[in-house]
Amino acid sequence: MGDIAIVGIDCAFPGAAGVRAYWDLLMRGGDGIGPVPAQRWEARDFPAVSGSGGFIDDADVFDSDFFSVTPREAAAMDPHHRLLLPCAWRALEDSGRAPGDLAGTETGVFVGVMGGEWGRLTMSDLARVTPLLGAGSSAGMAANRISYHFNFTGPSLAVDTACSSSLVAVHLAAGSLLAGECDTALAGGVNIVLSPSLGMVYGQLGLAASDGRCKPFSADADGIGRSDGVGLVVLRRLEDALADGQRIYAVLRGSAVNQDGRSNGVIAPNRWSQQRVLTSAYRRAGVTPDRVAFVEAHGTGTVLGDAIECAALGAVHGIPRETPCAIGSVKGNLGHTEGAAGIAGLIKTVLALHHRIVPASLFADRENPQLRLGERGMRLLKSPMRLPRGESLAGVSSFGMGGTNAHAVLGSAPRIPVAAGARTGAARDAVGVFTVSGDTPEALRRNLAAQADAVARRPRGGAAALCWSSNRIKTGLPYRFAAPVRDTDELVAELRRAAAPQDAAGSAGRPWGRPVVAFLFTGQGSEYPGMTAGLHRDSPAYRRHLAEADEALAGHLGTSVRELILSGDERVLRPEFAQPALFAVGWALARTLTSLGITPAAVLGHSLGEYAAAVTAGALPLGEAARLVVRRGALMSELPAGGAVIAAATGPEELAELLAGEPGMVVAALNGPADTVLSGPLEALERTGRELAGRGVRVRRLPVSHAFHSPLMAPAAAGLRTEQVRCAPPTVPVASTRHGRMLRHDLMDAGYWADQIEEPVLMDTALGALVADVAPTHLIEIGPRGTLLQIAARGGRAAAAELLHPAPGAEATGRELAATVAALYRGGLDPLWEELYEPGHRVVEALNPYVFSSAQRHWDRQAFVHTAQPHRAQPHTPQPHPAGPGTVPPVAAPPAAAPAGTDADDPVLLAVVQAVTEVGGYPPERVVREARFYEDLGFDSVMIMQLKNQVEARLPRVGEVSVQQMLPALRSVGSLAAFLDDMLLARSA
Repeated sequence: MGDIAIVGIDCAFPGAAGVRAYWDLLMRGGDGIGPVPAQRWEARDFPAVSGSGGFIDDADVFDSDFFSVTPREAAAMDPHHRLLLPCAWRALEDSGRAPGDLAGTETGVFVGVMGGEWGRLTMSDLARVTPLLGAGSSAGMAANRISYHFNFTGPSLAVDTACSSSLVAVHLAAGSLLAGECDTALAGGVNIVLSPSLGMVYGQLGLAASDGRCKPFSADADGIGRSDGVGLVVLRRLEDALADGQRIYAVLRGSAVNQDGRSNGVIAPNRWSQQRVLTSAYRRAGVTPDRVAFVEAHGTGTVLGDAIECAALGAVHGIPRETPCAIGSVKGNLGHTEGAAGIAGLIKTVLALHHRIVPASLFADRENPQLRLGERGMRLLKSPMRLPRGESLAGVSSFGMGGTNAHAVLGSAPRIPVAAGARTGAARDAVGVFTVSGDTPEALRRNLAAQADAVARRPRGGAAALCWSSNRIKTGLPYRFAAPVRDTDELVAELRRAAAPQDAAGSAGRPWGRPVVAFLFTGQGSEYPGMTAGLHRDSPAYRRHLAEADEALAGHLGTSVRELILSGDERVLRPEFAQPALFAVGWALARTLTSLGITPAAVLGHSLGEYAAAVTAGALPLGEAARLVVRRGALMSELPAGGAVIAAATGPEELAELLAGEPGMVVAALNGPADTVLSGPLEALERTGRELAGRGVRVRRLPVSHAFHSPLMAPAAAGLRTEQVRCAPPTVPVASTRHGRMLRHDLMDAGYWADQIEEPVLMDTALGALVADVAPTHLIEIGPRGTLLQIAARGGRAAAAELLHPAPGAEATGRELAATVAALYRGGLDPLWEELYEPGHRVVEALNPYVFSSAQRHWDRQAFVHTAQPHRAQPHTPQPHPAGPGTVPPVAAPPAAAPAGTDADDPVLLAVVQAVTEVGGYPPERVVREARFYEDLGFDSVMIMQLKNQVEARLPRVGEVSVQQMLPALRSVGSLAAFLDDMLLARSA
């Protein structure tokens, strides 16, 4: 049998809500046994059943809105199903995956569940039977609901082999993975003690513990105590888990399932079958029993069951070995979780292998001497047992009441070398983006607070790996938070600030689409020695892409532009070096962003910036653009000095008279309505500057070496015009600052680049064309210093766009790049997060599981449990319970007042709201005009048919409406009302 990795876990057991709490309960020797909650039944009414057992707190809590389940359907659902759905979500999160990433994949679901008690309790009153109860009471739906709600298309089955159900489910899931039916599988089981009926059966069989406690292998053992439990593990083939870098708790080396056949009775255990299933499992795992350090036994605490199991274990493990095989049973802590018993034992064993310590077995202090454990090569764990270094092996047994036996062999996870850099000082200082998402604003704040508390409990240190983990796990829900951080202290502060109800800086609400991004490439004048050095230090992607640009330029420039940039060399200010350096920075920044999944809808380049823009748009190959930029810089450096450039805060109309008086001075750039750049001889510009200053116009000289975009550039333009340029129509729209319009099929050839040197930069009209064409939500400046975003803000061309800059100046580091990615994630982008991190930081760290809402409860005991004592049973008269699981009341009369959010003067909308309220069980205020039937209200095909009937009953003048007619109108409550309104008008006509 191939190896199967256990990569994710979630569970809830009595006294242990979650994996961390479960392990704590085991290690401190605690138990979850307590009195029967009044919610289940009145213990005094059933004196034949113990008044104690193991019960999960808040088993009635279910976040139905999260899973798009209507209140009426949630009330009809088997509580087993309701427990499984959040457990599945948290287990997948624990595996290092956002559950939504697996939607549409052939992920398998295998659930062990014992009996169908909910169906017996709710379907026995035939007058209250409904379609929702029919679907909600099926044990087979336990797995199918997970597959449906998560959109998994792999094998999906519920397994009922009584007490061994969940371990058999794990066995089947492993087989499905090895057969290639699925690549990921959820496996486990669930059990809820809904009524005292099975406890009465145990009592009549002499198997029930008087105090409701299992005491496995103890001299005090007197039977079974029943308990709740739910647990799921995420399984993958070992090679796949390793390839994907998932955390591995333990490895399933092999498993086996068999049957007792015809034995002493259908519910009597069979020593020989148990012995054979152990032997078969070890054979399939390729191990010998002497290598197994401990066995998590079935261990129910019944006298006969414990004796037969120990005899079978002794026959297999009673062989020469250095130390006896340790045994124990978690049922001492939890009670017998029946359909979830196997997964409870498996999770305990997995955690023991993961933590390398085996918890003691409760009630072991009074070991039953009749079991002769020592003679049989075994010892009952009376205290925790440390596991030695290296691989450890363990077994898990689970035996069904009907004779189906299962045994699994587990091994410790393989050692994985820590990636280089993961424990260095650089790791502690690395910046990342921590993400959290929720299904509502309240859920987002709730989970922000939970993450803050969880991170605060961790040792102080770097946050990069936590950020990477959050990007993989916590990004799938509509309301989003993201913040750039370097260490855990900063992370806790950001999370707590964002969790405050009055703060929304870290979260942008719910994005309804992907951001539309435009890249603005900065031109000459933004260069400075050492530009982007901080980003180069922090960003592996930027380092890689700057090296690629350097390689493209080196053969033409004769030196390394990267070394020139990063060394702080003053030569970077000279045109022959400044232009290649700015091109390298611009192209590397753009490639860094596109490698992160930030794809521009359009690009714009200011003067020299058009070269990097052209490469990004596919109009020029990188090598060709590198050659042209080096040639351009060389030609300009050969021009005589003496020219200058000034920026004036006024429009060209106000400058016309001054331009006429200075023939050598021209407009070099029109950046905005009151943002003009002049170029020409230095003396002319100085005179003009003094004149404008005298008029109160703000004037600023730009840090450039020549009179760019003026007739003084003619020799350089002539030199470029003779070049042969390999170019192509852009694949991304280019807002040309040469023409002031969008380029779609135009070639950016030698003529274009020659004219571009001496003609003015039409920035304002080009940006206006870009905004009109693609309506960007975000403008990102691509360059080493902030220039173009200021121009855009002053000009007002893109007032609605968010302005971002990943490298805004000399102090910039990787934080600004991370902040850019965070802003775009909040705006609806799903980045390719890998590019933001060093390989050594891409290590999955445990994060706090998703915290679901506890506001909704679905459990109406009186609707289905008769609490009279059995010997005084009286005829039962059903009482109405409008929100109960089986209740479908008759069509209600219209309320006197319209529900909130509807128009009292719109009777059609009011009727639709009432129909939706009736079918879904929602409070009227939830059913607003904008509510979507599928996404927000959780309607399915059965509910649509019920809605059709309700609408026809409430709007008789509409007549009969077919589902086919209704379907196109089922976008929202309002769209259905509009459709019915049109039908009424048509019928009236």
